[in-house]
Amino acid sequence: MTDLRVTWVQPEDLLGHELRQASEDGRDATAVAHRWHLAGGAPAPPRAGASPAPPSPRLRALAGELLDELAALPSARERYEPTHLPAIRSACPSWPAAPDTALRGTGATDRRPPTGPAVARLHAAWLGRAAGCLLGKPVEKLPLRGIRALAHATGNWPLHTWFTAEGLPPDLAGTYPWNRRSAPTSLAENIDGMPEDDDLNYPVLNLLLLQRHGRDFTTSDVARLWLDELPAARTFTAERVAYRNLLCGIEPPYTARYRNPFREWIGAAIRADMHGWTHPGDPGAAAAQAHRDATLTHTANGVYGAMFVAAAIAAAAGPPDTGPHAARAHDVHACLRAGLSVVPPGSRLAEAVRFGIRSARAQADFATVVDRLHTVYGHYHWVHAVPNAALLAAALTHADGDFGGSICRAVSGGWDTDSNGATAGSIAGLLAGHPAELPERWTAPLKNRLATSVAGLDGIGFDTLAELTHREALRP
Repeated sequence: MTDLRVTWVQPEDLLGHELRQASEDGRDATAVAHRWHLAGGAPAPPRAGASPAPPSPRLRALAGELLDELAALPSARERYEPTHLPAIRSACPSWPAAPDTALRGTGATDRRPPTGPAVARLHAAWLGRAAGCLLGKPVEKLPLRGIRALAHATGNWPLHTWFTAEGLPPDLAGTYPWNRRSAPTSLAENIDGMPEDDDLNYPVLNLLLLQRHGRDFTTSDVARLWLDELPAARTFTAERVAYRNLLCGIEPPYTARYRNPFREWIGAAIRADMHGWTHPGDPGAAAAQAHRDATLTHTANGVYGAMFVAAAIAAAAGPPDTGPHAARAHDVHACLRAGLSVVPPGSRLAEAVRFGIRSARAQADFATVVDRLHTVYGHYHWVHAVPNAALLAAALTHADGDFGGSICRAVSGGWDTDSNGATAGSIAGLLAGHPAELPERWTAPLKNRLATSVAGLDGIGFDTLAELTHREALRP
């Protein structure tokens, strides 16, 4: 009989991650760690979602008991890293003010045909998100040295185009195998439209969220939408734990906390684009909306990652193209400042973003920047929000708004390659302003076709997604 090892939810696998989370957020878990290791418990799987073999029933029961003990330990960092929105806003001295409300259409104008520069900008953002994600998919989970070796061996270093297996030495292919699920659809020789990925599923789901519930949706609305439209097997890390918690009758926001050691990982950040896209020029409102989404699954730095991305994207999207004050800052550096303005400055994520920006400004060679980031933040898990926010900020800063440079730097830095590539592509696509401004080598392989398991939307075009997104941006 074959043992079924469901990833990201087994108590014996969660415990090692919770011990690591405790060391990061200031809880003294020494006694708990001693009991676990003395009983024969293993550390968390380093890159996968489940250990290879199941434990004894006794050890699994102990893991559940210790998870609950860890949850009761106080954290010294909560003072600097709150989760509730009022406390976050109080901690942010430069929280952005709302723009002139006259810039947003009302009444009948909200239903005007979705044409013009705003739709083109969103079309470029959708394409950019897809291209950046697709670039990073084949090397997801690979160590930095492996990504560099594969690119070097095929004449693609510094990274400047899609990864390929053509011409790759067999021994190197064996040492650093491509991501098993992604290689058939994301290597240069295999790309045929945009394959399914959670980095695109979540923006699509959030489009449905806004269509059904509008801007005043609640965190419970997000939960209900997931249960209705999101297959459980299409969730990972914090999202899968929260999904399990919902099925067990646990309600938000406790879904983010109960036996969820991934609550500060990157998952909420990859869901944030829609909140920024639909609040052009209003980073504060975008961040507040992202907070309601994020707190289903995340706390503290995991929530800040989403708010940072949403605010930066809102700044890149600019205000609507109407009214006497319609002006946009085509400046990625201003967008990053907007993102930082909604993150508590004493948090680890804020410091990581500042460090990424400083490092990128100090070095002409981006590989040297990446080495610095990995030296400082390499102790975090590769999916954690903190190191990935540092890399994203560094990549965008170093590329100075260039589209190809942004996604290639984000992916070449390792860690969560497809997610960082996706977010970098979304921001750089907005700043480019139009699909025609994106190099065809990045957009043509997408074939204006997105594969998704979200019912009724498989095969949808990015132009259609842009039009639908714009309608939600116009909604009061």
